[in-house]
Amino acid sequence: MTQEQFQQLAHTIPHQPGIYKYFDQGNTLLYVGKAKNLRKRVSSYFSKTFTTYKTHELVQRIHRIEFTITDSEQDAFLLENALIKEFQPRFNINLKDDKTYPFIVIKKEPFPRVFLTRKKINDGSEYLGPFTSAGKVRELLAFVRQYIPLRTCKLNLTDHNIQQGKFKVCLEYHLGNCKGPCEGLQDAASYDEGLQQVRNVLKGNLGGVIQRFKADMLGFAQQLDFEKAEMVRKKIEHLENYQSKSVIVSKHLSNLDVFSILKDGALAYVNYLMVQNGTIVQTHTVPLETKLEESEEEVLGFAIANLRAAFNSLATEIILPFPIDYPDSSVVITVPKGGDKKKLLDLSLKNVNYYTEELRRKKTLHLEGKSDMEKKQVLYELQEYLHLQETPVHIECFDNSNFHGSYPVSAMVCFRDGLPSKKDYRHFNVKTVSGINDFATMKEVVYRRYKRLKEEGSSFPQLIIIDGGKGQLGAAMESIRELKLEGVTTLVGLAKNEEELFFAGDQQSIKLPWDSDSLKLVRRIRDEVHRFGIGFHRNQRSKGTFKNELENIKGIGPQTAALLLKEFRSVKAIRALSEAELEPLIGASKTALLKQYFAGNPL
Repeated sequence: MTQEQFQQLAHTIPHQPGIYKYFDQGNTLLYVGKAKNLRKRVSSYFSKTFTTYKTHELVQRIHRIEFTITDSEQDAFLLENALIKEFQPRFNINLKDDKTYPFIVIKKEPFPRVFLTRKKINDGSEYLGPFTSAGKVRELLAFVRQYIPLRTCKLNLTDHNIQQGKFKVCLEYHLGNCKGPCEGLQDAASYDEGLQQVRNVLKGNLGGVIQRFKADMLGFAQQLDFEKAEMVRKKIEHLENYQSKSVIVSKHLSNLDVFSILKDGALAYVNYLMVQNGTIVQTHTVPLETKLEESEEEVLGFAIANLRAAFNSLATEIILPFPIDYPDSSVVITVPKGGDKKKLLDLSLKNVNYYTEELRRKKTLHLEGKSDMEKKQVLYELQEYLHLQETPVHIECFDNSNFHGSYPVSAMVCFRDGLPSKKDYRHFNVKTVSGINDFATMKEVVYRRYKRLKEEGSSFPQLIIIDGGKGQLGAAMESIRELKLEGVTTLVGLAKNEEELFFAGDQQSIKLPWDSDSLKLVRRIRDEVHRFGIGFHRNQRSKGTFKNELENIKGIGPQTAALLLKEFRSVKAIRALSEAELEPLIGASKTALLKQYFAGNPL
């Protein structure tokens, strides 16, 4: 849809809150959004320049627009989330979390059973949760059954059946795990009291349970039944120990929801802590994929709505790392600066960072401690996928690095038998290339590396990985040809974003299986060369090893050069500035020196 086409229907869109839906020519739903002012929000898509290709692509595909007016921004917020969850439009944020979570169900039946389930049925039963871990649920149930006697049998305990004496108590009764409602030894009121204690335990509210047990213990002691009093005392002790482990920050906090976010390119990770009565009863981290130009605030708002709905949260206060425009006026947004709430937020941030580190660790292959056969198996796999003549027991990888387009350096890492050989790592200060030229830089460092190995008579790697595009791979191949090393080693390029490998001259890339150990090894090599190169580059900058072009101008010192680069980012940008733009920063005399130098040294 063009801007002219939109202008013809813009007047039909109201200045009211609501949701809008974009459809393509095939009537496929592309995007759902919410707005305080529908006309103003929808118009913004057709009146501004977008910085991402995906947003531009969305606007180009819009063929039809629908909108729904709501009574409030909060209603629009809830409706937007419901529609996204149901239809999952291509251009909306995608919550990449398709797990089914377990519940603890209190079954609707006489003397209700309490058990784990993953299916929530509309049968009148009470469902507590969901919980993020089935193991945690089983641990909770075992804890509950140890201290609160409930039946586990599937008998139909109607009043008629019990009065007819159809059932006999089982071993659970004799072990003290059940009070025998099947024979009428426990009435419904007493059983319901136990169920209420279960609810309190699962919600982290143990105070009432402990007080009840203390009253029971006192009653047994007054009756001189010290054996039962001692059993109850042990229950109280275990409950207090459980409570002390569960209370993370403060027993005096009210019910809270805590959220933190970590954004990494098109992916974002949100951690959720559900706090009830000072106890963290739920913790969960979800990945989200952003599709357009969503800010952290927008992504976090979307995640909050989904997670609070999924975990049935009724908390009236949300703890966040920064303020967001949350439409529910009944919920207080708090950005803590200190105290117990700040400790909870820090804990949430710690969890989301741990989650992302675990993801990176799982994506990267680590062969330390593995047997020789296990190491070789990964290399055999890589050999097969790349059709190499020899097993790549010796792999080297190159990467270029620069700072805001300045100060080029290169790094090379070496892996032998699938493991880093750090004594063979090399750094390269670029010698023959002036300015930023990744192709020429790669050609230089590859030539220098293998010219030396050739002169020393050292062995060559079976596989060389060039971390860059086809241009850098082609430049590296030029050096290999000049050194007459074709056929001695194999070069492949590694696409920076797609994790695809390609050979010089080939049109099609090679995609290693996403879950293969060979791809994990390639990722590890790539990450290692990035780490090594960036570390070297940082050290060189801090030592003042680099001398930029501005410092070659007589009368322009390091401080002035640094000031200019900090303000304008590159020498190229500085060249394009007028005297009027430069003089307020460095004065008329230094501006004249710059202009004189640039005039005598054109690009």
